[in-house]
Amino acid sequence: MTTQSAFYFDASACVGCKSCELACKDKNNLPLGVRLRRVFEYGGGSWINVDGYSVPNQVFTYFVSAACMHCVDSPCTKACPTGAMHKQEDGVVLINTDACMGCRYCEWTCPYSAPRFNPATGVMVKCDFCIGLQALGEAPACVATCPQRCLDYGELDDLRRKYGDLDSIEPLPVGSMTNPALVVTPHRYSQISGTGTGTIRNRAEV
Repeated sequence: MTTQSAFYFDASACVGCKSCELACKDKNNLPLGVRLRRVFEYGGGSWINVDGYSVPNQVFTYFVSAACMHCVDSPCTKACPTGAMHKQEDGVVLINTDACMGCRYCEWTCPYSAPRFNPATGVMVKCDFCIGLQALGEAPACVATCPQRCLDYGELDDLRRKYGDLDSIEPLPVGSMTNPALVVTPHRYSQISGTGTGTIRNRAEV
């Protein structure tokens, strides 16, 4: 591998509109229930009684848009028994659907659950970094659609020079597990992965 393609996400600007999620679903013509990019709402804190009034006690919430992280150390490619899941020279992890048998090992070993089973085709599907659009000189659908410009893409080292080297905030897994090709600008209330005190508030949606 000579390069590593990566995503950037700005949690400080994301409002949880899910435009990225919808654009990805539309571009990939995905059936009901199958999402390749998901927007998590993460929050915590509590409400306490003060003089008969309910007041917030360190209440916070923020959103995280996540898809396949095209990890440097991708466990999905190691778990795939047929070699369908593979990593290109540019670091993008792809599925050869002709070789995929839908065993779901890749989904179970991925800490992000990025590969998803498509019941309409009987095989796995995942973010392919919109390589078809990129070949035409266009940005990935999720990046192009975000109204807040929370998403960016490029070569991992370039993104780190531009935005920093943080790669994991709650509720994402600790970055050292797979070395995700991701750079994050945190929200002011973001908690570093592994130190979280909150929960995913929209679990039924993701």
